[in-house]
Amino acid sequence: MSEANESASLNRSVRLDLFSNLEDIDVSADGSPILRFLICLVYSVVCAAGLVGNLLVLFFIRVRQERRKSRVNFFVLNLAVTDLQFVLTLPFWAVDTVMDFSWPFGGAMCKIILSVTVMNMYASVFFLTAMSVTRYWSLASALNNRTVRRSCSAKWVCALIWTVATLATAPTMIFSTVTNVTGEKLCLLRFPGGQYWLAVYHIQKIVVGFILPMSIVSISYFMLLRFIRKRSMKSSNPKRRSQVTRSITIVMLSFFFCWMPNHAVTLWSVLVKLNFVNWDSAYYIAHTYVFPITVCLAHTNSCLNPIIYCLMRKEFRDKL
Repeated sequence: MSEANESASLNRSVRLDLFSNLEDIDVSADGSPILRFLICLVYSVVCAAGLVGNLLVLFFIRVRQERRKSRVNFFVLNLAVTDLQFVLTLPFWAVDTVMDFSWPFGGAMCKIILSVTVMNMYASVFFLTAMSVTRYWSLASALNNRTVRRSCSAKWVCALIWTVATLATAPTMIFSTVTNVTGEKLCLLRFPGGQYWLAVYHIQKIVVGFILPMSIVSISYFMLLRFIRKRSMKSSNPKRRSQVTRSITIVMLSFFFCWMPNHAVTLWSVLVKLNFVNWDSAYYIAHTYVFPITVCLAHTNSCLNPIIYCLMRKEFRDKL
């Protein structure tokens, strides 16, 4: 029994040493078959639910011309396109997970799939942010007839969002590659500057993809709630305003609770890479076994958005 314990301890030390030398914090150092199976199962469920939900939203808004009635619906249309592209990458990550994070699709597909995944993560949160701002602005200017101008500006806002999301993804497009690590081909980011620039990359993702959008969303909803309490608009339906506020709040809360654990672990990895926090076994366990779960939780946001819109909005329920 003591020899077995020594052997297990030695293997663990080897894995810890290999893990500490990895340049990409998004790579797991140890693959538990049960954990890999659960991740693959979650990816499959999210992919199926996301495909069905987002295609329904696209049908209701695009085919039924629902997008002409509301600027928010135009953002919902783009959000559905974003989430649809995102869930289409999940089969590739599921295969990668089943193969113990060994990438079998080649360097070109690594660059494409990783870039599409990151770009749509940015685009999704940007559209959710734009929707929260639009909800407040639409209510604040409800007495003014600005339908044509709002419709035109919505297209420019969407174009700007896709442009910013693409620019934010530029480091991923440039530095993603298939790298041989301990005999395994891994799809990861490899920066010339190593750990430092990878830490800067993750800081950008946390700030641009989470902190700034959530700050804007929080301010927008605070102003929206204050406006609803102080103003009584006779031309509006109070019950309808309550439903609108509730539905968008649920969307934003789902985004926060889905992505916050992932960004929290990523922030921990940044502190480790910048030597502000010591690398230890606790971090190894958190990254190896907790981080994949946070990734699964983050991916579920792409199938929650259409479900929330289909179930929380009366026009979608009526069409269903």
